[in-house]
Amino acid sequence: MQGDYNIGFVQQILSLNLVPGKNATNCGGNSTSLCNFREMWFGIFLWAFVSSLVFHLPAALLALATLRRHKMARFLPLAIMFMGVVGPLFGGVLTSAAIAGVYMAAGKKMISLEALVFGVGQSFCVLVISFLRVLATL
Repeated sequence: MQGDYNIGFVQQILSLNLVPGKNATNCGGNSTSLCNFREMWFGIFLWAFVSSLVFHLPAALLALATLRRHKMARFLPLAIMFMGVVGPLFGGVLTSAAIAGVYMAAGKKMISLEALVFGVGQSFCVLVISFLRVLATL
């Protein structure tokens, strides 16, 4: 009975089938494989969008808690959340399409874990570049 509950956290997330394949039988029989461009693009974009919100929401809450009495800076959390949504909508759409296009040109299938890694990797790269830009101005 104990073995039933030893499923890893990543496996539980991937088993949700947020981006189910329409033609899983033609794709090699794996129900988590993403075969066509639209499925790959949406899988990567979905993870990039969600991970961007996961990164920006705590920052907005922290800014809200620390700047709530400031005359002008109390509106900074709105700007932080706005950038957490707008960034993936414009940049994430393009980079996700580029990654999915490379996979399609190579004739490869993508599993859901690869979509997760590419999506979260995009948000992590934006986070690192944002911190490095701030340090360069000091």
